[in-house]
Amino acid sequence: MLWPMLWTHRSFWLLPLLLALILGGLTAIVARTRLRRVYRERFPESRRERLFLASLGFFTTVILVRAITVAIHHHVGPFHDVEMRGRHVHHLVWGILLLMLVAYAWLMQIGTGSASSSRWMGRLTSMVFGVAAALTLDEFALWLNLRDVYWEREGRESFEAMAAFGSLLALGIFGRSFFHGVAGELARLFRRDPSQPPA
Repeated sequence: MLWPMLWTHRSFWLLPLLLALILGGLTAIVARTRLRRVYRERFPESRRERLFLASLGFFTTVILVRAITVAIHHHVGPFHDVEMRGRHVHHLVWGILLLMLVAYAWLMQIGTGSASSSRWMGRLTSMVFGVAAALTLDEFALWLNLRDVYWEREGRESFEAMAAFGSLLALGIFGRSFFHGVAGELARLFRRDPSQPPA
């Protein structure tokens, strides 16, 4: 009977509520201001928009989770670990559950970014994917070492995993046109007639 107890645990709701307020607030600002036009111009295709929203969810969650864990560690504010019957429930559990939920939605062709898929659901699932990845990778060192090393030297591995994944997301957004240009130049280089001198 672990689940009914979790739903009534006050700390269980703090992170989701804070994330919903921040991400929902940012979404409302863009949707209700002149930024909406800029957003539509910059993200005419679904794939780049989905990468951007996943990045937004990821980096917002990284900052918020790290702030909350530091507050818990130093006994600041109303934050404390979620525990059930003496067992600490790590936030990577929620990350894994959310990753499974998003993967299932995408398997069911919900929010995939395809023409037949809802664009709104694509935006939501992309943001949730970023949130879930951050929750999971923030405790990468725990699942790598199979013990709680969050505040130990090995905990650095979590930062490295988050940096690597965050960089991958950023490359997908900002590096696409650059890498497309590099691929075009390489293709031209290999197609060029070898008898002609280089330009």
